[in-house]
Amino acid sequence: MQKFKIDRMESGRGFLRDWVKGPVTHLLLVLACFFTGYFPLYGQVQRPPFLDERFTPWADSVLATMSQEEKIAQLIMIPAYSNKDQAHVDSISNLVKKYGVGGIIFFQGGPVRQAHMINRFQAESKIPLMISLDGEWGLRMRLDSTVRYPYQMALGGIGDEQLLYAMGAEVARQARRSGIHVNFAPVVDVNNNPGNPVIGFRSFGEEKENVARKSLAYMKGMQDQGILASAKHFPGHGDTDVDSHYGLPVLHFSKRRLEEIELYPFRELMDQGLGSIMVAHMQIPVLDDTPNLASTLSKPIVTGLLKEEMGFEGLIFTDALNMQGVAKYYPPGVVDAKALLAGNDMMLNTMNVPATIREVKKLLEQGEISKEEIDQRVLKVLKAKAWLGLDNFRPVETNHLIADLNSPEAEFLSRKLTESSLTLLRNSEAILPIKGFQNVKMASLSLGTSRTTDFQKGLERYAPMPHFTFPKEGNLGDVEQLRRQLADYSLILIGLHGLGIREGTNQYGISPEMVVLIRALMEEHAVVVSVFGNVYSLGKIPGLENAEGLIAAYQETPLTQDLASQLIFGGIGARGTLPVAINSHFGLGDGIKLSGGFRLAYTQPEALGINTEQLQGIDSLMHLAIREKAIPGAQVLIAKEGKVFYHKAFGHHTYDSLQQVRIDDLYDLASITKISTSLAAFMHLKGLGKFDENQTLGTYLPAARGTNKEDLRYRDILTHQARLRAWIPFWMSTVRKNGSFKWFTMKADSSRRFPIRVADDLYIHRNYHRKIYKEILASPLNEKPGYVYSDLSFILAPRVIEAITGEKFYDYLKQNLYEPLGAGTLTFNPYQAYPLDRIVPTEVDTAFRKQLLHGTVHDEGAAMLGGVSGHAGLFGTSNDLAKLMHLYLYDGNYAKQQLIAPGVVSAYSKCVFCEEGNYRGMGFDRPNRPGDPSGNAAASAPASSFGHSGFTGTYTWIDPENELVYVFLSNRVYPSRENRNIYRLNVRTSVLEQVYQALKK
Repeated sequence: MQKFKIDRMESGRGFLRDWVKGPVTHLLLVLACFFTGYFPLYGQVQRPPFLDERFTPWADSVLATMSQEEKIAQLIMIPAYSNKDQAHVDSISNLVKKYGVGGIIFFQGGPVRQAHMINRFQAESKIPLMISLDGEWGLRMRLDSTVRYPYQMALGGIGDEQLLYAMGAEVARQARRSGIHVNFAPVVDVNNNPGNPVIGFRSFGEEKENVARKSLAYMKGMQDQGILASAKHFPGHGDTDVDSHYGLPVLHFSKRRLEEIELYPFRELMDQGLGSIMVAHMQIPVLDDTPNLASTLSKPIVTGLLKEEMGFEGLIFTDALNMQGVAKYYPPGVVDAKALLAGNDMMLNTMNVPATIREVKKLLEQGEISKEEIDQRVLKVLKAKAWLGLDNFRPVETNHLIADLNSPEAEFLSRKLTESSLTLLRNSEAILPIKGFQNVKMASLSLGTSRTTDFQKGLERYAPMPHFTFPKEGNLGDVEQLRRQLADYSLILIGLHGLGIREGTNQYGISPEMVVLIRALMEEHAVVVSVFGNVYSLGKIPGLENAEGLIAAYQETPLTQDLASQLIFGGIGARGTLPVAINSHFGLGDGIKLSGGFRLAYTQPEALGINTEQLQGIDSLMHLAIREKAIPGAQVLIAKEGKVFYHKAFGHHTYDSLQQVRIDDLYDLASITKISTSLAAFMHLKGLGKFDENQTLGTYLPAARGTNKEDLRYRDILTHQARLRAWIPFWMSTVRKNGSFKWFTMKADSSRRFPIRVADDLYIHRNYHRKIYKEILASPLNEKPGYVYSDLSFILAPRVIEAITGEKFYDYLKQNLYEPLGAGTLTFNPYQAYPLDRIVPTEVDTAFRKQLLHGTVHDEGAAMLGGVSGHAGLFGTSNDLAKLMHLYLYDGNYAKQQLIAPGVVSAYSKCVFCEEGNYRGMGFDRPNRPGDPSGNAAASAPASSFGHSGFTGTYTWIDPENELVYVFLSNRVYPSRENRNIYRLNVRTSVLEQVYQALKK
C-alpha cells in the first residue's frame, strides 16, 4: 500500500500561510521566523491539483465555444436517482440536452442502473458531465451492491491514518469504475455538540487535530487516485442543534472561536491541495448578520472568508439548494442565483434549471456579476473536468461492474477499518477475552430485536450457549421473565441493537425497559455489553460504566457484529479509542488496548497475504464433486496461523436438494473419531503420566490379560502394526438367514432389556456390547507382522480410558478437552441434542438397518455400541473439529490452556517406523507418498504434516511448518457406500493443494 505524506506546517503558523501563497520568497519567510522567534516545520502549500497549467488549453478551447446560457448551465449540478422510473430518467436527459448542465449528483440507486444512466447522459451532453455522489462511508451510502465502510465517527477512533488513506484510495477506485468524479467527502465538521441532529456519527470526532488528520488522509487517498474530494460543511456544522435539511441553524460564535476550532480542519486540507469545499446552510451573525441568510448565500462568508481571507482556490459547491435551510426563504432559481452571487462555483441540487439561468442572466444585466466572473468560474470547472479525465471521456463498462466494485481487497479493507475501530471501554479484572469455558456458564442477550442476531451467531462459533432476545416493545413483565430465565448464568453477553443513529426523543431507541433490564443484569451477573450504534448512546444508560466489559462498536452491520464477537473471545484484539467525550465515565481518547490471537479468528484470505481469487479453484473442485455426484454437499474450513480464512458450505444434505448445507451443520466424522476421541484421551493421559505408549494393552485393560492381546504394545497398536485384524462385521451375527434379527439381539421398540438405540426403531440388547468386546479379545492375530489398518483397538479404547480414569469415556473428553475448547458440537448421538435439519444424513443402509441413517452413526460396530466408540461415532461441525486440530497444531495449547502436555502431540504425530515402510504416526496419518498428487495428502504437504480421513468422506490435515489446519466434511456414502467418486476425483487432497499453490504465489 502506498504511503502518503502530509507536507504541512505545524499548528500556530496561520500568519505564515498567506505569505506562502503570495509572492513572498522563502528568504522572507525565514526572516519572519527569525524575528518572531518561531521556527515551524513546514512544507510547501499545495494548490488544488486541477489548477496545473496542463489543463488550461482544453478548458480555454471549450470555453471559447460556449454561449452565455451554456456557461451558466455549466455551473449547475442537478439531482438524479437510479432507482426511479423511466419518466425520471427522461426528464434528466431533457435537462442535459436542452440546457447543457455542468454535472449531476446521484442519490439512491444501484451501480449498474446508474452506469447506464451516466453513459446515456454523457452521450447526450455537448460537454462531458461532472458526476458526483455523497459517499462519506463509501459508495454504499447511496448505492446498493457496493462495499460499506465504517461511519466517520468509527474511523475517528483509529490510530493508523494510513488505513484511512487506503480507504480514500479504494473509494476513489470504485468511484472511477462507476463513472463518478466527485465524492462529497470527507465531513470535516468538528462534532463538539453531542445533540447535533445532522452531523454526529458523520464526523471524525470532537478533537480538531484528529478530525484534520483523518480528513487529510481520506482526502489524499481520493485525490491521489484522481477523484475530487470535497470537504464539508464549511465553515463547520459540528456545533448545531438544528438540521439544515429542515431549518436554518444559527451559530452564535465569535470569529476567534470559528478560527480556532471550526475552520482548523478546512485550513489543514487547503494547505494540502484540497480540490473542493461544500458550503453549509447556516446563519453566522458574526460573519454576516443578514436575517435568515444562510452562509451558502453570504458573500462575506463565501467570497470574503473562504476565497479572500483563507485563500481557497478550489471548486466551491453549495450544499443542496432544496434543503429547507435556504429553500424556505427563496424559490428555486432565485436561491441558485444568490448562491452564485455569493461566490459559489457550482450550485448543487438545482431544482429549476431554466429559472436559474434566467435569474443569473438578470444578475448579469443588472451588473451584479460580470461576464468575466462567470467565465472564471466556468474555466475552473472545465479545468477540474480536464484533471478528472473528462477531456477524453470513456463510457462506463457495465460488464463485471458489481464484481469489480466488490473486490476481496475492498471488502478486506472494510474489515480492517472496522476491526481497528472497535473500542474497548471496560475490562474489569481482564474479563476479556473470556477464559476457561469450563468454569463459566454464559448466555447471550440481544436487546432491541426479537430475532437471533449476527452477533449471537458469531458468539456461537466460540462456545455453545443459549441465546435470548428482548424486543424494542418489551415491557416490565418481559424484563422479569428474562431475569428468571437468566438467573443460572454467571456471564451475560449483551448486544444492544436497533439504535437510532441520530439523537431523538426515544434516546437513540433505548427504551426505559431496556435500561431497567441492563441495570438489573449488571447487579446480578457479570455482564459484557456491545453497543452497535451511535457512540453517544453510551450516555443514555445510567450505570453502564459498571459493566465488567463494554465495547463501543459504533454501528450495526453484520461485519461489526462478527468482529465484536471475535473480540469478546480473543480472536481479534482492540485498538480503537473514543473520538468524542460521552460523559464523566467515557472520555475523549478512552480505549483499552487488547491483543488478539487468543482463540481462532475468522477473516479473509487477504489477511494472510492470499488473494481470494487464487482460491477459486477450491470452489470449482467442490462444484465438480457435486456435479459428478461424488458428494451431495460438504463443509470446507482452512485456517493459517490461527486465522480461519476459508469456511464455506456447498451443496445439499442429499441429492434431492431440499436442505442446503450450512457451516454449522453436523457431520458423521467416521474414522476421524480415532484422533478426536481415543487418541485425544491417550495424549491427555500421557501428559498426566497415566498412559505410556510403551506399555501394553494388558497394562491398562484387565479384560485383555490372559488373551493374545495382553502384550500388544501401544506404540504398535497406534501405528497399526500390532497384528490386529482390520475389522469384524459384528452386525452379521445378529441376522438370520431370512434377514430378520435374532430374538436376543435387536428389537423394534425400546425396553428395559433393549434400551440402546442403534437406529430409528431399532434397539439392541443391553449386554450385547460385552459380546463385541469379547469377540475382539478372542480374535486371532494376523500371522504376519506389518502394517494393517485396524479398528479393533480403537473400539476397545473407551474401556481402556474408563479403566484408567474411572470416568465415562465421553464425559472425560468433554470435561478435559471439548468444553475448554468450546467444541460443543463434538458429540456422540447428536439426535439427542440437535434437530435433524442440522445433522447431515449418511447412507441408505440396505443391509443392516434398512433405513436412511440420519442422526445415528454410520459405522455398524459403533451403532451396536449405542453410538459411542473410539473408532467411529463422533459427530461435529468443521468449526469445532478445527478447534481440536488447532490444539494439535499448537502442541496441546489453545487459548493459553495447556490441555495436553507440551511435546506429546509433537511426539505422537511423528513417524515412528518410517524405516520399516510404515508412514504413520501414533494414531495419526502422515503423507504416505510425499509429493505424489495421488497420495493420502496434498502433493505439496510437507512430510511433517499429519491428520486423518474418514470413510463417510471426511478429512482433516495439520501442517505445522505452514501453520495450516484443514477440515473437509462430506457424506460421500449417500446414498450408498459404493459411490467411490470422491476417490476418483481425489477431491479432499486436491482442495488443500489449491491452498499450497496460492501460498506459493
